[in-house]
Amino acid sequence: MGDLGRAFNQMAETLEQDELLRRHMMADIAHELRTPLTVIQGQVEALLDGVFPFTPEQLAPIHDETILLSRLVADLRELALAEAGQLTIQRSPVDLADLIGRVAAAVEPAAAEKGVALSLDIHPGLPTIPADADRLSQVLHNLLSNSLRHTPPQGEISLRAGYNPDDQHHVWLEVHDTGEGIPPKQLPYVFDRFYRADPARSRGTGGTGLGLAIVRAIIEAHGGRISVASDGMPGHGSTFTVYLPVETTSYSSTSRLSELPPG
Repeated sequence: MGDLGRAFNQMAETLEQDELLRRHMMADIAHELRTPLTVIQGQVEALLDGVFPFTPEQLAPIHDETILLSRLVADLRELALAEAGQLTIQRSPVDLADLIGRVAAAVEPAAAEKGVALSLDIHPGLPTIPADADRLSQVLHNLLSNSLRHTPPQGEISLRAGYNPDDQHHVWLEVHDTGEGIPPKQLPYVFDRFYRADPARSRGTGGTGLGLAIVRAIIEAHGGRISVASDGMPGHGSTFTVYLPVETTSYSSTSRLSELPPG
C-alpha cells in the first residue's frame, strides 16, 4: 500500500507538471501570435479608414508580419512532429566537411554585412556520417544565425568540426561566438520552447523562440546530443557543441524519432 501511495503521488505530480507546461505553452503561443496580429489589424484598419494611402510601402509591414506568422506556424508544426516522434529523417551518406562549407558560405554575406568575422576549422579526415543533409543544414543555419544575432560588430564566430580517434562512434561540431553570452542560471532553459535570454522577449534579440528547440529535436532524431556552455560574461559568448553518431546499428532510408535509440 505504501508503494501504491507513492506511485499515485508521483503520477499526480507528473500530471500537475504536464498541465503547468501545457498552460505555459498556450500562453507563449498566444503571446507570439498577438503582436503580429495586432500589427496586421492596426495597419489594415488604418488603410480602410483612409489614414494611410494604399501604397506598397504601407502594405510592407502587413507582408512582414504574415511571413512571421507563417514561420511561427511552420516551426510549431515541426516541433510538434518532433515531440510526437514523427519527425522524418531521410538518411544518406553525408560529407560533413562539404556540408559545413556550403552552410558557412551561405551565412558569410550576413556576417560580413554586420561586421562579424566567420572562421572555419575543419579537421582533416572527417568520416562520412549517415544523416539527413537538409536537416543538418537547418541545424547549422539556426546555430549560426543565433550566434550572429547575439554577436556585436567586430565580433567573431568560429565553426569547428572534428573527430576524436579515441571515440570511434561520434563526430563533433562546435559553434562559438564572442557575443553577450548566456547567464549560467538560464542555460538549462536554452532549448525550451519560446526561450529568449532577453527578458523583454524582443524579436530584435530573438526569432520565434523555437529555433534551438527544433535544433535539439533534429539532433536527437539523429541519435546525437547537443550542449551549450557560457559564463554569461559579455565578449566571452557561448559555445554550442553537437555530437553526431558516425554510424547506426540499423536504420532505413527514413527513420522517425521514436524509432531511434536515445542519444
